[in-house]
Amino acid sequence: MSVLAITTAAVLLVASPSGTSSSDAGRIAANGGFLLGHAHRCGIPTERVVRAGQLIRELILAATADAQQQEDATARFAQFFLATAVPDQGDSKLIPSCQTVASEFEKLERHRVAGVGSNAANGRTTSRGFRLGDGE
Repeated sequence: MSVLAITTAAVLLVASPSGTSSSDAGRIAANGGFLLGHAHRCGIPTERVVRAGQLIRELILAATADAQQQEDATARFAQFFLATAVPDQGDSKLIPSCQTVASEFEKLERHRVAGVGSNAANGRTTSRGFRLGDGE
């Protein structure tokens, strides 16, 4: 098991406001926020973090059954991102190395969502919204 996975599990158990999340969307949001926050902290270029954030959003949409679950998962993502993007320097938190974060981030970037743009499970469609290449 990677150091990042162990650290993620520890943070989920300790920092989760409602204990552990039982929903897939909640786990995706927490893990995604944790990874992207550390990616930002480690200096991974912003455009790469934004693209990965869009992937996390698509995964959350695919895993939610209704708007309330989506809203809850999005809030959870934001909590974890903010908690890890700029960790307290005096705190004794477990912080993964930037080498580990970069490796895990690259694995996420290689991930492809089947049926991007549609949520076949519940019949909804997703809007890709703004993409970094738009307007060039």
